Amino acid sequence: MAKILVVDDEFRIRQIIRKYAEFEGYEVEEAVDGMQAIEICRKKEFDLIIMDVMMPELDGFSACREIRKFRDTPIIMLSARGEEYDKIHGFELGSDDYVVKPFSPKELMMRVGAVIKRSGSTDQKSGKRDVFTYKGLEVDFTARIVTIDGKRVEMTPKEYELFFYMVRNKGIALTRESLISEVWGYDFFGDERTLDTHIKLLRKSLGEYSKCIVTLRGVGYRFETDEDL
Repeated sequence: MAKILVVDDEFRIRQIIRKYAEFEGYEVEEAVDGMQAIEICRKKEFDLIIMDVMMPELDGFSACREIRKFRDTPIIMLSARGEEYDKIHGFELGSDDYVVKPFSPKELMMRVGAVIKRSGSTDQKSGKRDVFTYKGLEVDFTARIVTIDGKRVEMTPKEYELFFYMVRNKGIALTRESLISEVWGYDFFGDERTLDTHIKLLRKSLGEYSKCIVTLRGVGYRFETDEDL
């Protein structure tokens, strides 16, 4: 049974999420603010954290930053603010998804299921390394590590998933719909700019290799190298 930590200062929100999560078969624990969430995460491990942004004592962004120092637990951020800056900030801190209030509990549970499934999908049973290299860029699918000229590139979990999917489909035109479906793993109800935001963050992380991610106007994106031309 997957364990979820719900962090929100509003009792009503916590109860709604608990009700739907327990109906889906998840075990739920609650925290009323960021400080309490950090303390709980130091003592216990969870399969996913649902974290509100605006909370007393310590906000969700700050709590996410602290938790990321010692846990890789997937995090879904909740916020009444839907501005692009807030989403980008959340993704840069390592959150896996961003849901704007008011939200549909059913949609939230779909996102929860998708994130938990994706976070446990890495197969390392084989001792063989699965690696892609292009000039100074190395993508180690097995270890989930990206390096440029030997230096490790830090990415959020969702950036890794998106980039790995694009590299594995090198040279293929990927529609926005296919990227959202394969990487997020649910019927996309929210703002499609979420994909564009992650592409923007990816390009920033890749530096000189950002040119390998090509925008296909009206279609989507493609990862390509000069070897494909």
